[in-house]
Amino acid sequence: MSRLKTIIQATGLALMLPSASWAVSTDLVGQFATCTGRLSAQMEFQWLLGDDTAERTEAERATMIALLETVTPPDRRRDALARRIEAKHAQTRLLTRATFNDNAADADWAADRAALEIGSCRALILS
Repeated sequence: MSRLKTIIQATGLALMLPSASWAVSTDLVGQFATCTGRLSAQMEFQWLLGDDTAERTEAERATMIALLETVTPPDRRRDALARRIEAKHAQTRLLTRATFNDNAADADWAADRAALEIGSCRALILS
């Protein structure tokens, strides 16, 4: 039910956007595409490491995909996919750097940055 509520709210938000306001629409597409990529990387990394929170991340990713599909115009789908891929690779690099790094300070920085990025995405999901 929560996912349906989120989709309905996102649809309502998308319908309220003025059609002439390309910047707002593009910003939402970019944010949701970036977060979908980040959550994909997070989920896959959690699977790799046997983390029990992977199911939660998978559900959040599904919600983010629904939000992305709601706000993405057909002519922006290719750009959204490119953004997803770039963000996924960036998040994977941070997670790898945080987990498999001999430099403790650098590993801590990467872990903090990865958590910050995921946290900003989770904040976008309406509860």
